[in-house]
Amino acid sequence: MKKLLKYFSPYIWPLILMAISIFCQVSATLALPDYMAKIINEGIVGQNTKVIFHNGLIMILITIGGGLATVAVGYLASKVGTGFARDLRNAVFTKIESFSLVEFNKFSTASLITRTTNDVQQVQMVSIMVFRIALMAPLMGIIATIKAYQLAPSMTWIMAVAVVALISIVTVLFRIVTPKFDILQKLVDKLNLVTREILTGLRVIKAFNKEKYEEEKFNNVNQELTRLNLFVNRLMMILQPAMMLIMNFMMIAIVWFGAHQISLGNLQIGNMLAFLQYSMQAVSAFLMISIIFIAIPRASVSAGRIAEVLETDVSIKDPKNPVKAPRRGGKVEFKNVTFAYPGATEPVLHNISFVALPGQTTAFVGSTGSGKSTIINLIPRFYDVTEGQILVDDVDIRDMKLQDLRARIGYVSQKAILFSGTIKENIGYGNPNATQEEIFRAAATAQALEFIKELDQKFDGSIAQAGSNFSGGQKQRLAIARALAKNPELYLFDDSFSALDFKTDAALRNALKRETQGKTVLIVTQRVGTIMDADKIIVIETGKIVGEGTHKELLKTCEVYREIAASQLSPEELTRDLS
Repeated sequence: MKKLLKYFSPYIWPLILMAISIFCQVSATLALPDYMAKIINEGIVGQNTKVIFHNGLIMILITIGGGLATVAVGYLASKVGTGFARDLRNAVFTKIESFSLVEFNKFSTASLITRTTNDVQQVQMVSIMVFRIALMAPLMGIIATIKAYQLAPSMTWIMAVAVVALISIVTVLFRIVTPKFDILQKLVDKLNLVTREILTGLRVIKAFNKEKYEEEKFNNVNQELTRLNLFVNRLMMILQPAMMLIMNFMMIAIVWFGAHQISLGNLQIGNMLAFLQYSMQAVSAFLMISIIFIAIPRASVSAGRIAEVLETDVSIKDPKNPVKAPRRGGKVEFKNVTFAYPGATEPVLHNISFVALPGQTTAFVGSTGSGKSTIINLIPRFYDVTEGQILVDDVDIRDMKLQDLRARIGYVSQKAILFSGTIKENIGYGNPNATQEEIFRAAATAQALEFIKELDQKFDGSIAQAGSNFSGGQKQRLAIARALAKNPELYLFDDSFSALDFKTDAALRNALKRETQGKTVLIVTQRVGTIMDADKIIVIETGKIVGEGTHKELLKTCEVYREIAASQLSPEELTRDLS
């Protein structure tokens, strides 16, 4: 919790006002028994009506003031707690946005969602509880104990026994329940992970008739979480009946011994009743303090998980003295680049060197897992190279601001990602100031205009979450249109044509050739037909460059490329290209 205290700084004045309100609330609560004692001792027993009405009126006014103070405390505690939670969620989300893929691999997506929602909610609930109780309970407990002692010193031991009994029960519960809180949050992570996996893969599950299997897997995690929650809640429920039992025994003991003291003439009836109320207030205060000590460990677990995200050192960040590369069209150069994923024993890429020039299309081809996509992912600095350099316009990308680097890039990933909203919003995602003409042109170049025109609302047609209301090929074309609308210097296409039919693929390549004149284009693909006209084709095998040249040159000089081409092209096409 200490690590998150800095997020309370905007709420200093509300906290001060809340402290004043708590003081007024406690003062009102503790003042009432004294007036009640006066009414009984001097008014009822002494048959003085004036005392009854005078002190009764004061009690009514104190009660109204105490009620208003209680409302103020509740309002301010809720305002500070929810505001703190809002700021904390913003901080966590902002931090997550700054993560590179290295940090994303450290935390699962389900865990990050849990930390941003459930964990923050736990901290918020306990924060509100602490605000309302942390100052009030000790203040009330101490003052109520002093006042009770002043009224009947000989019966103070009864309070002490009740407090010790309560603290003993709470301590036992504390030791049993606290270790379970960390397990609970991890089970919530696991439940989110399983749920997300099932919902994402629903089509595959239905296709293979695995609904029962997935239901069982979900139920296993759900039952495990339920069992642990029941165990914790049942133990916590022991606290309330135990408290009531102890307090009732305390009341019986006070009345028993108080009646004896009254019969001896050592205690007045009003003082005994006031002592009873002060005793109840003191024991309740100690109980509230105990509850805080039980609630804080659970919040501490959540706070620790949130702090873990906030304190994670981002591996890829802006340099201290960034260099602004001149606008030259997006020349890309790899110099002896070697890359290994964090924790891997072997590099994925070995000594990769090439130059991609503006106005040219450079393509990468190779078997699955050869490292083609990794090359593309290194350029926007999703990862940083292990050895060597990547230059954009003759400047090392590690010396550039991430925003400046990525502003030059139009990126289309292997999996076409769309966001809920309209088609127009998605195409203009990288260029919010794009005109209607620019969006129309990007859609036309990406061969998306045909199916957009068939929609009732055209460019204002809605896109469901993750683009689930469009086919794979349509999503790819919209993703390509988004990159084109940005009008960058450098285009990165990471196997972005795989869902397109050959006719659309050919039309798209021809349109792209016209649209990207003077720009640098890098394409990763499995299709030889897509890259036959590329200015340069680089063949990757087991993370190494084994061939470089045009389609015809590689057919003659590179055996790996020849095998790939032979698996996709007809013998006649191969013979023609070789001649």
